[in-house]
This record gives sequence, C-alpha cells and structure tokens, in this order.
Amino acid sequence: MLKGLGGLGDMAKMMKAAQEMQSKMTETQEALERIMVEGEAGAGLVRATATAKGDLIGLDIDPTIFDPNEKEVVEDLILAAIKDAQAKASERMQSEMAKVTEGLGLPPGMANPFG
Repeated sequence: MLKGLGGLGDMAKMMKAAQEMQSKMTETQEALERIMVEGEAGAGLVRATATAKGDLIGLDIDPTIFDPNEKEVVEDLILAAIKDAQAKASERMQSEMAKVTEGLGLPPGMANPFG
C-alpha cells in the first residue's frame, strides 16, 4: 500500500533538482553578462571586448593603423577582432554552462535543457 509513495519521493527529488538547476542556470546567465572576453587582430592592433554572452561592449584601435590608403585592411582587422571576441565568448559560455549541467549526466555539447 505504501509502495507507491516511494515513486512520489523520487519525483519530489527530481523536481527539487530541476528547480536547483534552473536557479543555477539563471545565476550562470547573469554571470555571463559580467564575464568579459577580449578578441584581437593584427597582433593586438585591434581589440574587441565582449561579454561572455557575446555582446560587444568595446573596441580599441591602435591609431597607427589609420592610413586612408589602408581603409580595407583596418575594416578587416576590426571584423577579425570582433569575430575573435565572439568566438571566445561562445567558448566561455559553453564552458560555464557545462559546469552547471555536468551533474545532469547530459552528453557533452547538449543544449541547455532550461534555456
């Protein structure tokens, strides 16, 4: 007669674990907004700063590269720095999310089940 209650207890544990996981995911998402990554191009002549969520928040360009005859080179360096920052942001986001989901036993690279 009381056998069925064991299943309810397991369900309650699973629900609590899911709530804790959701809380950790929310905390991690908020932390990703504060974590900064920096991408660069041209041996550091152009640097792009982004949050770990991939939002570009800064761009630093060495003034020595401003030559009207090299406009396309400068544009390419800016794009390359931004892409580097975005790639680093993506890697950092995956790393931070993996810390949260590792206890779930999900395969590596599996999408956030709560996102």
